Amino acid sequence: MLRQPASVLVVIYNEEKQFLLLQREDDSEFWQSVTGGIDCGELSIDTAYRELKEETGIDAKALKIEIKQHNTENHYEIRPQWRHRYVEGATINTEHVFSICVPSQTKIQLCAEEHTDFIWLTQSEAAKKVWSESNRKEILAI
Repeated sequence: MLRQPASVLVVIYNEEKQFLLLQREDDSEFWQSVTGGIDCGELSIDTAYRELKEETGIDAKALKIEIKQHNTENHYEIRPQWRHRYVEGATINTEHVFSICVPSQTKIQLCAEEHTDFIWLTQSEAAKKVWSESNRKEILAI
């Protein structure tokens, strides 16, 4: 099924102000926070909870940790090599921003189809390592 040009960005950090970054399976130079497409009829907050669990194994609802909705949208050009995943003519994506603070010893279980590695970094290190400018901006805004 082709994606709509709408997604979520979930910035994950812990009580020690370390930020979790994930390395993409399809591009080893691409580090990012949790991201994912909003399914048709799905609320962006529901996408945030779903993608967090799918990509990291963190079940925020079960842990009773709230994902914070920032009421911020970023707009960016969809990478040409990924446009085939989207509905015809989609070139700009709208990204809805969220964040979550998790306990420092939270276990991470990656989705192997999407990510090959993860790392916890300081805020400034994480901002330097992420590929996306919008991801960088949101990490620094926390």
